[in-house]
Amino acid sequence: MGFPKDFKWGAASAAYQIEGAYNEDGKGLNIWDVYSKKAGVVAHGETGDIACDHYRRFLDDITLMKRIGIKYYRFSINWTRLIPDGVGEINEKGVEFYNNLIDALIENGIEPMITLFHWDYPYELHCKGGWLNRDSSDWFAYYAKTAAGLFSDRVKYWMTINEPQTFVGSGYKYGNFAPCIQAPNSELVRIAHNVMLSHGKAVRTIRENAKGETVIGFAVTGACVMPENETAEGIEFARNASFDFNEESFIYSNSYWGDPIVLGRYPDKAYDLFGDDLRRLIKDGDMEIISTPVDFYGANIYNDTGCGMCGEYPSNERIGMPRTMMGWPVTDDSLYWSVRFFNERYDLPALITENGMANTEWIGLDGRVHDDMRIDYVARYLRGLKKACESGIGIMGYMYWSIMDNFEWSSGYDMRFGLIYVDYLTQERTIKDSGYWYTKVIESNGENI
Repeated sequence: MGFPKDFKWGAASAAYQIEGAYNEDGKGLNIWDVYSKKAGVVAHGETGDIACDHYRRFLDDITLMKRIGIKYYRFSINWTRLIPDGVGEINEKGVEFYNNLIDALIENGIEPMITLFHWDYPYELHCKGGWLNRDSSDWFAYYAKTAAGLFSDRVKYWMTINEPQTFVGSGYKYGNFAPCIQAPNSELVRIAHNVMLSHGKAVRTIRENAKGETVIGFAVTGACVMPENETAEGIEFARNASFDFNEESFIYSNSYWGDPIVLGRYPDKAYDLFGDDLRRLIKDGDMEIISTPVDFYGANIYNDTGCGMCGEYPSNERIGMPRTMMGWPVTDDSLYWSVRFFNERYDLPALITENGMANTEWIGLDGRVHDDMRIDYVARYLRGLKKACESGIGIMGYMYWSIMDNFEWSSGYDMRFGLIYVDYLTQERTIKDSGYWYTKVIESNGENI
């Protein structure tokens, strides 16, 4: 049976990680523009100021996407390229760039998918309290209305917010991502509520202002726990562990975000842990806004999360475990179990909004980039996703992360995730072996896996 005939094969990127041109053509500053320059935040003192220079080279990049054969391209808008201060005046040069990008994608037979927010929060709004300020949901709604009004005549697929677990957890709990804050849980609860309220208002705003058909979702991270064995008891244990959290881990959990957004309520455990800190945040109508219906459950999944500890290793790891360059374990069936458990709990079709691996590679003496490990990794994960499709779970598609090597946040440029190799000194691009392999996957609708 395999993948459905209308399965969406694509690849993804994020604005700050590839665009560059951080202070050109009227663009305003975002928090990564500012805090990446703080000593110790990014490996080797690197920044996204130039990145892949996609702002100038997008037509060449789209030519390579077409050569690979991707049918869908998930990209994010740089909020301050469109609205320099986050709210207020619109930057016409920014509008022109995204119009040209969208038009070129369509002309080359590639369907655009827009993510509104992929971590590049406007610095001017950050200085007004950012996500801690309840007004942040209205700022985000204004941004969503602007983007929908400009691009929804050609863009059908929308994602509101990417990986809230990561940008809140790393940016505001541990402080190793911009804006480098270490906030107490009372503030993290407030930030998370305002992020979810922003999501809900954006969904409503896009639907109200869209000029064509819309398919709207979000993109969370946080894969599920795989069962150690497929007994009923083992599966039930893994299912419960996949949605459990504690006072330390709540911001990274699945249910703390998924339950309000899809089910319209916080998990009971959230009230047990945070009590009045959470209750005082929730105003009349908030949960209805947060749970405004979406069309799919977007998930960024790289490995299963594991649970508990056994000696020095959590349950999804072992001595000599295969790992990517990020240090993440390779867990073949994590796509299968994640979409299965998400579907059971939330009853929404899944879109794999990110999956891929960081590798160590270079251009060989023969002029090619041989990344057999990436091919092996993706084939293993896609087999799990195919099994999910064959078991009747609704799955819309798969977006490989990422279309090209790029700025990998605090890791700088060391970690290469791309199907396309980027020489950052010359900006020369080279399609990797994995890119040519992915062409065959798309052409066969995954039958060759």
